[in-house]
Amino acid sequence: MKDMNDNGVQNQAQAEEIDLMELAKKLWSARRLIIKACAWAALAGLVIGFSIPKEYTTTVKLSPEITNSRSDSSLNSLAALAGISTVSQGADAVFPELYPDVVASTPFLTDMFDIQVEETGGKMSTTLYDYMLNHQRSAWWSTVASLPFKFLVWVKGLFAGTAQEDHTLDPAHLTPSESAVVKALSHRIGVAVDKKTSIVTISVTMQDPMISAAVTDAVMRNLQRYITDYRTNKSRNDLEFTQKLYDESKQQYYDAQQAYASYVDQNQNIVRHSVRTEQERLQNEMDLAYSLYNQMSAQLQMAKAKVQESTPVYAVVQPATVPLKASKPSKTMILAACIFLAAVGACAWVLFGKETLERFRAEE
Repeated sequence: MKDMNDNGVQNQAQAEEIDLMELAKKLWSARRLIIKACAWAALAGLVIGFSIPKEYTTTVKLSPEITNSRSDSSLNSLAALAGISTVSQGADAVFPELYPDVVASTPFLTDMFDIQVEETGGKMSTTLYDYMLNHQRSAWWSTVASLPFKFLVWVKGLFAGTAQEDHTLDPAHLTPSESAVVKALSHRIGVAVDKKTSIVTISVTMQDPMISAAVTDAVMRNLQRYITDYRTNKSRNDLEFTQKLYDESKQQYYDAQQAYASYVDQNQNIVRHSVRTEQERLQNEMDLAYSLYNQMSAQLQMAKAKVQESTPVYAVVQPATVPLKASKPSKTMILAACIFLAAVGACAWVLFGKETLERFRAEE
């Protein structure tokens, strides 16, 4: 019984080996077809690779200020080892993990529309909005596919007339073109945060290296300004209120001082108790006003120091530099993918597709 089972296994292995040999022979006999398919695929890959516009990526890295207390330092170290960030704990509601959402928000992106950008070599200088809307290059097949749509827009413009009303940018009510630019920018601007070190990485991909670097720097500065405005908002409001009280106390002191001086000048040679009493009262009011003025002056200095203290500090670990090499497209990857797909398709046709087609025709 055991010998019969062994013979069955050997026969099955031999059958599989014969099948593999037959498949290999089929592929070898059709090697010219496979090579030809790979050659055409390589040509198509080159056309695709050189048709897609080049894109350049600029990356900057920021290290935000950490405001955690020293008592939590040991806990933070353990959390960092576990891949958990504790920098966000505290009263600050905009912590680094929310920076990607801040940059991707519509108000943040629309604030960048008026940024002035200039192409390499000074060929063109315009706003970021105009550049994204009217100066983006695309592959030839995209241009061909968009021709009917452009024609319809052109015809619609003829019937609609040329009169246009002034439009004020409103992030809550965007026009179709403004919405398209916001969507394009959100795909080209990326923000990542390292949970262990809280290092913020900002990357921007554009079709021009100079514009890529300029937009990256603008995103970094706008993000810093946004976080600074948020964190110093309460301190700045307190400073404005303290400044108002300081100005009022200063004016009250000057008024009391002027009233005391005028009364003393008018009653220099008069020795009466009523005069002396009024003089003491005016002097007491002046002293009280000066005391209040002195206190408000000290509080004003403290409020200014509070604003400076609450202003976050960002260390630029890696500044924005003009990229020298394009990040997209990867012509090598496109070429390899086209050749691989062509080889697989040709092999599948030789092994299965051709026979299946012949059987289908025979059944008809």
